[in-house]
Amino acid sequence: MPEILKNIDAYTQPSYSLKNRIIRLIWNIVYFLLFRFSLIPFHPWRSFLLRCFGAKIGKGCHIYPGVIIWAPWNLEIGDYVGIASGVLCHSMAKIKLGDKVVISQGTRLYTGSHDYEDPRFPLVTKPITVETNAWIAAEAFVFPGVTIGKGAVIGARSVITKDMPARMVCAGNPCRPIKPREMKK
Repeated sequence: MPEILKNIDAYTQPSYSLKNRIIRLIWNIVYFLLFRFSLIPFHPWRSFLLRCFGAKIGKGCHIYPGVIIWAPWNLEIGDYVGIASGVLCHSMAKIKLGDKVVISQGTRLYTGSHDYEDPRFPLVTKPITVETNAWIAAEAFVFPGVTIGKGAVIGARSVITKDMPARMVCAGNPCRPIKPREMKK
């Protein structure tokens, strides 16, 4: 091992490369100047900005100006998705939203955490998937590695630590299935 690497303290090293940190810095400048303070109906403009930074955004999406996105290149968003103001997409790993998904105000989608059993406390990332026609109500918290099933409804302020089944109403801390989601005809 080269002498210079022997003196590197694993506890103080960044989790991401310099290139990644520079791109995120540029994204944050664009976010604050062009995204965050854009007018509410300018959904196509915000989708365009996200696409410029590598996001895959479907048609007809409504991404509001108060949404906070850590890394747009880790977003895959289907058609006709709504993401309300106050949502935090902490996209250290992929966040994939199917068609017609609704993410309500104040929801937190976190794809990163730390391995607390390792004394170096390394970053651990896992993707989040929200399948077609699912709705995550206000101020829910979604843990890394979780999949929300097709058509599921997650109640307000729920804490989702594990996968939730399709077509179920789920709520609580921790979140659990409560009853089937029955659609009116």
